[in-house]
Formats: sequence, structure tokens, C-alpha cells
Amino acid sequence: MESSIVGKFLRFDTNRSTASTRPRSDRDRRTAFPNSDKSSAIPLAPETEATAAEKVRVEAEPLPARSVFHEPWWLDIATDGNWEAAKVRRGNEIVGEMPYSLRKKGFWVTSKMPPLTRTLGPAYKSSAGDATKSMLDRISITEELIAQIPEVDSFYQIFDPRIEDALAFGLHGFTISTRYTLQFTPERDVEALWKALNGKTRNLIRTGQKLLKVARLEPGEFNRFYESNLAIRSRNNIYGAKIMQQLIDAFIERDAGYLLGAHDARGKLVAAIGVTFDRHSAYYILSSREPDAHAGAISVLIWEAIQDAKRRNLVFDFDGIPNSSTFRFLCGFKPALKPRLVIERHTSLWAMAKASQRVLFRNKSGWFVATA
Repeated sequence: MESSIVGKFLRFDTNRSTASTRPRSDRDRRTAFPNSDKSSAIPLAPETEATAAEKVRVEAEPLPARSVFHEPWWLDIATDGNWEAAKVRRGNEIVGEMPYSLRKKGFWVTSKMPPLTRTLGPAYKSSAGDATKSMLDRISITEELIAQIPEVDSFYQIFDPRIEDALAFGLHGFTISTRYTLQFTPERDVEALWKALNGKTRNLIRTGQKLLKVARLEPGEFNRFYESNLAIRSRNNIYGAKIMQQLIDAFIERDAGYLLGAHDARGKLVAAIGVTFDRHSAYYILSSREPDAHAGAISVLIWEAIQDAKRRNLVFDFDGIPNSSTFRFLCGFKPALKPRLVIERHTSLWAMAKASQRVLFRNKSGWFVATA
């Protein structure tokens, strides 16, 4: 095993220039959003664009469950080029793919979720036939994907919610567990969504809309605001300031997301959120607010983003549940709970080292955190 790992990592040095043999120009051309139109106005996506947006989404998506987080340009930035993709072909057609990060530090070789990359996992081409045949085809493709994944000390991935089973991974020694996210589907009417909101949440939004002005932000303004609020709270950027800024620049440049800010009566920025999207979903991935901002400032911005997702005919994904307080806050919007499958596989030595770290460094996060 050791020799195979060393051989694999001859190409996965932390030096950017040797991280991959694939040309960046090819990756950058494979963007998921070739026909989108920029707009700085609110509403973000006019109702008249909904039909055209849906047509582009349906016709252009190569593999179901392939999200913005699977995009080569996203992974290039989030992993500093240290990623690969297992692919299965039938003839000239790709019927399955699964990207994964690779990282070597000291003795350990790992594959974890890159910063700000909420889901990965396999993406499959839909197969014809009855349910049993489709399942067997999917398992066969998955087994071919698994065979291409290198042996590492720790492998951890969170799947897109559209992947509803991980049976093949379980049959090949991976541990399967579940995390959750919250979503609105595009079929739900905006008026019905508004009426369904928790009364407190609806009142906070209504009051906030009277006191705050919502507008798009430029990446530089958002990044300065985000870092400033971290400094006020004496916190570090868990994603890495450089990586976060580069990802924001990338999805803004490719029309694969936007940044919204809430300004008070004096024009001062008091809250901001970041949303990235693909042809299926819009993901609420970043937020920041001043300590003395109006209590409904973030809720106002989220409500604008929900309406924008509806106009684009996209699922709105609240993008995970990091803790109980966030869960209670998001429940005020009355979204639907949606599971995300998690697979992981670790060597015995890694598991022992991780257990030891938990005992010795109870209050510190670090190398053994799977989602770091």
C-alpha cells in the first residue's frame, strides 16, 4: 500500500505548478454557466427568464447530481489543484464520475471535503429500464468508480442529496452515515412560502425590509466585510481567506452566484450573504453580519435569495445544518429536511491517531477533522 501511495503522490505535491497535468484553460472552458446574464438589480432573476433558464438547465446538464461543487474550476481553487476524478465510460459516453481531493501531509495521505465544498460524491447518467435494472447498473458503475479511488489513510465525502443510496460503497468497506440539509423546491409558490413562514420570522423580514436596503455587492466589499466581522469576534476564517476570496471571485466571474448586502438608513453595510448555484440548486453558503445589525437583516437577505431561486426555477438549499442554533433559526422558514449521505473509510492507524488526538487535544480542531 505504501509504495502505491507514494507513486500516486508524485503528481500531488502542494506546489501549484506540479499539482496536475491537465491544462487550466481546458478546465476553465468547462464552465456550467455559459449563457447566464449578469444583472445588478433586485429582483435578481426576472420572472420572464424562468422558462429559458429551465431549458438551459435541463438540456445542458450532463450527469444528474453533478453540482457546482463538481466543477473543475471550483475544485482547482478549493484543493489548490490537488484533485482527480474517477470516470466510467460506456463507449464514448461518460456514465459516471466522482471527483475527490488528495492531500499529503507528513505521514498521512487523505481525501476530505475541500473548503466551502458542501457536497461531492458520484454522479450518474440516468439509465433506462425497470428499478432493479437501474439499481444494478448504478452499482456496477459505482464499483468501477471505487476501483479508481487510490488507497488513502482517510477518505471522507458528503454526497449530493440527489444520491439516495450508497449501497455499493457499503459493500466495499465504507462506513455510511447521514447528515442533513434544508431545502425549498421550485414548485412551491412564493406566496405560499411567505404564508408558511414562522410568524416571528415573517415579522422580522417585514420590519427589516422597511429599515434596510438590499443590493448586490462586489467581491472585494463582501470579503472586507466578512473579515472585519471575524476580527470583531476574534475568529479566524475557517475556509482560509485566500481560498474563500478566490472561490467568490470565480463564481461571480462565471455568473454562478451572487453576493447580497443589507444597508441601513445611513447606507452602512450591516449584513451580507453569498449564494452560488448550478442548474439544479442555489446554495446559501456564506453569511456575515455586524453585531448590532437589525435582528432580521440575514432573514431579509435569505428571503430575497429564496425568491431569486424560485424565479430561476431552482431548488433553494440552506446548505447544511452546522449546529442546533442555526437549525432553529432556519426552521423559521419552514423548509423541508433532506438527507445527505456520508461515506468514509479509514486505516486502523489513522483511526488510532484520531482517537488519541481527541483525548489529548479536546478543544482543538486540526488535521483529523474530516471536513476541514
